[in-house]
Parts: sequence; structure tokens; C-alpha cells
Amino acid sequence: MSRRVVRQSKFRHVFGQAAKADQAYEDIRVSKVTWDSSFCAVNPKFLAIIVEAGGGGAFIVLPLAKTGRVDKNYPLVTGHTAPVLDIDWCPHNDNVIASASDDTTIMVWQIPDYTPMRNITEPIITLEGHSKRVGILSWHPTARNVLLSAGGDNVIIIWNVGTGEVLLSLDDMHPDVIHSVCWNSNGSLLATTCKDKT
Repeated sequence: MSRRVVRQSKFRHVFGQAAKADQAYEDIRVSKVTWDSSFCAVNPKFLAIIVEAGGGGAFIVLPLAKTGRVDKNYPLVTGHTAPVLDIDWCPHNDNVIASASDDTTIMVWQIPDYTPMRNITEPIITLEGHSKRVGILSWHPTARNVLLSAGGDNVIIIWNVGTGEVLLSLDDMHPDVIHSVCWNSNGSLLATTCKDKT
């Protein structure tokens, strides 16, 4: 005689609720170009979303306090000549965000606390060192002005954003496309994953 074991879900008493229109963002044209990374990034002040833009890459930065329908003419952060693939907020300054693009560059932007009247087109600094598109960004969790980038050239570069110079370039880490990069909590270790399953 066999007994059937019925396993009950631990989430059987959890119910979701759709957000109300006044608590959501509407009419945002999210980008269809991706690199297996997030299309949005959030910090205590802002929400940034990679959007469709003609003539290059762009992303929109919205204050968290202002929700609802987004005006089609809302100012964008533009400057890349190809689609933006990743964005990441600086953990040390809520007004600084980095963007990586298909145009092989990384741009670091200063976002004002007020809503700008025009597109933001001038980055604080442009970092150039990859030979193919850049798809991954990650700020160092404890050291200021230290940013990691990885791209289609299978190279990981750690940058000093203050000076624009390369602190470390890891050229022979992986033989194939890098999918993910993560710092540990104090930034002393770095983990990467690759298409070759290493």
C-alpha cells in the first residue's frame, strides 16, 4: 500500500494586488535591446529605465516621489551613439549613474535633484577601453569612484572614475562572453560567470 504525499505550497496564503494607477509609471517605451542585464536601476531618490530612442541610446530618470503618466517629451539622458545596455547607480552618491553601451563606451552622469528642462547630453566622464560593446557595470561597494565594466571583448576593466584611468584590466579571465559580475559585501572579492560555465 503506497501513500500519496501531497506537498502544500508555503505561499498558499500569499496574495498579490495590482498597483493603483497613481502608484505606477505609465507610457514608458522600454528598450528592446538587451544584454541579459536589468533594463532599470533604482536608488533612494530615482528610478532609471533604458528606453527606445532614435539615433543612439538613452535612458530616462524619474523621481521616485513622482508617479503616474510620463510625458512623451520628458527629458532623457542621451549621449551614447548606440543602444544603452546597462545602467548602475553609484552607491556613494544618489545623483551619479553610469551607463554602458553598444558603442564600446561607459559614461558617468550627474543627475540633478530637479527635473531638467532639456535632455542631459554631457556626461561627467567618458571611459574608453573596451574593443566591443560593454554590457555589464558594477560599482565597488565600499571604495569611492571605482567602477567595474565587462563587455563583448571578454575583458573585465576596473576604472578610477575620478581620473578616468584603468586600475586593472583582466584580459584572460574567460574565453567566452561574460554574463554576470558581482562584488562581495566589502569589495575584496569578485565573482564572474561566463558562457563556458566557469
